Amino acid sequence: MVTSRASAGGRSGPARWLRATPVPLALVVLVALPGVVLGRVYAGDLLTWLMGGAAVGSVLVSAAARRLRSWLVAPVSVAAMAGWTLVGLHLAARHAALPGGFVEVVVDAARNGIPRLLTALIPVEPAPDTVLVPLVATWLAGLTGAEVALRAGRSLLGFLPPALLYAGALYVVGPNADPAFWPSVAFAAAVALGLAAPGRREAQVDDPAATLPPAVRAAVRVRVVAGGAAGVAVVVGLAALLGPALAARVDDRPMDPRRYVEPPRVESLDENPLIRISGWALHPEQELLGVTTLAPAGAQTRIRLAVLSDYDGVTWRVGATYRNAGRVLPAADPGPGAVDTVRQEITVSGLTGRLLPAVATPREVTGARVAFDPATGTLIRPEGLTPGLRYTVTSVREQPDANLLATADVPAGDEVARVLRVPDGTPEPLRRLAAQLAEDNGAPYARAAAIEQFLAEHYRVVADAPSGHAYPNLSFFLFGPRNGGGQRGTSEQFAAAFAVLGRLAGLPTRVVVGFSARGDGPVRAADAFAWPEVLFSGVGWVPFDPLPRPDAEPRPVGEDFRPPKEVPPPSEVPEPSLEPTATPPAVTSTEADGADRGLSAPALTALVVGVLALLVGVVLGVLARMRRAQTRSRLGGGDPSDRVVGAWRHVTDALRLAGRPVGGDLAATEVAVRARQVLVEARAARSGRGIDVPSVAGHPENGGDSGAADPVGLPLTALPTPSPGATPGVEELAGLLNQAAFAPGTLTVAQADRAASEAAGYVTALHAARPWWRRLVWSVHPAPLRWRS
Repeated sequence: MVTSRASAGGRSGPARWLRATPVPLALVVLVALPGVVLGRVYAGDLLTWLMGGAAVGSVLVSAAARRLRSWLVAPVSVAAMAGWTLVGLHLAARHAALPGGFVEVVVDAARNGIPRLLTALIPVEPAPDTVLVPLVATWLAGLTGAEVALRAGRSLLGFLPPALLYAGALYVVGPNADPAFWPSVAFAAAVALGLAAPGRREAQVDDPAATLPPAVRAAVRVRVVAGGAAGVAVVVGLAALLGPALAARVDDRPMDPRRYVEPPRVESLDENPLIRISGWALHPEQELLGVTTLAPAGAQTRIRLAVLSDYDGVTWRVGATYRNAGRVLPAADPGPGAVDTVRQEITVSGLTGRLLPAVATPREVTGARVAFDPATGTLIRPEGLTPGLRYTVTSVREQPDANLLATADVPAGDEVARVLRVPDGTPEPLRRLAAQLAEDNGAPYARAAAIEQFLAEHYRVVADAPSGHAYPNLSFFLFGPRNGGGQRGTSEQFAAAFAVLGRLAGLPTRVVVGFSARGDGPVRAADAFAWPEVLFSGVGWVPFDPLPRPDAEPRPVGEDFRPPKEVPPPSEVPEPSLEPTATPPAVTSTEADGADRGLSAPALTALVVGVLALLVGVVLGVLARMRRAQTRSRLGGGDPSDRVVGAWRHVTDALRLAGRPVGGDLAATEVAVRARQVLVEARAARSGRGIDVPSVAGHPENGGDSGAADPVGLPLTALPTPSPGATPGVEELAGLLNQAAFAPGTLTVAQADRAASEAAGYVTALHAARPWWRRLVWSVHPAPLRWRS
């Protein structure tokens, strides 16, 4: 008997093992398959292996801990998950070559894992922040599925967490990879294998109805058969109802979840770094970068900062959509020209912002976390540049084939509409100049060369030219009087003028801002410049240099082009009539006598005038006292935050009194720039000098509608920027206002005193710059008493 039982136990051991294997094996496959699906949008197969390891580990821990109490399994599995996650993060950090300590990298990954996963550039670099969420989700799905399927014996319900994980992986991939046909077939096969194996409850109980009486057993079996038939009918009905609708959507493009996540954004200076050229030109010795060439780069290399493709008539902008990228950036097909590799180590010194300089076109970046725009090739560091930041960038530099340029055409269509767009409001002289330059040059390259030559021969490069590249600024640069500041500018005006004239001539153009590096060593502000590029079919983007030679004397523009004088519109004032005027009626003696008899009228008039003057004087005195009390309350009453806000209202009220109100859509720093400009214009108007700007159709003196624009009818960005030290300003007050708004309670009494002093000084200067009759009205104007902001 003992031998018989031993033999039965020996046979039951392998049989029990075989019965217990299919469900855990199916769970491992089901939990690992999402890693295969998600790994298709990752660079390399590191993520697939890490998620596969999490699938095996989570199921094995639950299977090995089946003899433990259920409440002990979760802590044990979570501890194992933490260990495997740390191993995976370490491997990902070493693979991505991220700077910083491991703890710092783990904390950053935990804080930003989800947004960076959905904003990462495809193919996604396996980095700690892009593998953390998939690893944790995989382990939790395996833990939940194993506990339900193995411990509770509910195989079908235990397969639900892996199915949700698989659906999530498909959703994250979206339209960025081919349909996952074979992984889906494998998933269905694993589900079928797990359901076909006898479950734990089924192995322990043969037939629950076997012990029932025959009549009851028959009724139970009939009910089971009826229930099964009803379930099959429901499934068939749903398949017939939903099958055609689902089949019709098989070829639809999947939804991309990245469209709902906002990618990293940049500040205005990073969106339009072209306006920084004039500031760098005024401080040429400022060190911005340090460059060390690790691979041959030649005697002189252009380091690109940003590519500006969008122009609205006022500002050139990058207009990029940045995606978080890993160490390796997506590669584009190079043109037919020569290609060489440039590898540089760049150290940030005085350069600020988020734009990351690199030789075009970057392919690999180590030492800094970056975001990348594939359309323009522009790099940013979302955290911003800091002094001492050191990174290594490997770029593929293309050299266009000069032999193809003479006969190369330019592309057209929707793909290049962005770099061909000419905004409305183009001044007529610009159109005529572009037409003249393109008239005798039919080939696209000849047109581009003609524009380049015209700018290089007729204009002068200076360092102190004011910033600006709006239509009025370009008109003044191209056609303004040379003795009045026209026909001179920085590389900002040269590059912007070339790009606009090129688009008017049918050339796809863009503006690039960067630096000229002469070997190794520091890159200074004097090395910063802008240049235009033209896109040619089969060649790519070709840079042009419209800057004149240093020793060249510009030729007068009038020798080759002079815009036609605008004929003033006919006067709407009616011409004087040539008919003689009627003879005035004679005054009768009776009327004269009546006038003589009104001798008391002057006295009566004087009395009335005196009373009215007294009343007016009283009203004006009351208004003046109320205005002074309001000023004292604003500048000296309340806590420091209230005083700063009051000082700001004191300045904005002064701007409204000066006829230059500021809109609510402007930031405090923009209002400060506008306030300084208003004071400059007021002083210039009083001295009779004015501000040199080109005449445009929107000028109020030319019949244009000024609306809420500046006195010259131009946007603020279109006006020359004065020197910061020339006039009183409110820049510090704007900073204190931002501090009061975003860091309440941090202002001190000394800061409030400086804010009041700066506001009072600016308002006094603006008041003194007004005409004498406006100064009389200024102090008694009642409007500030009722203005609320």
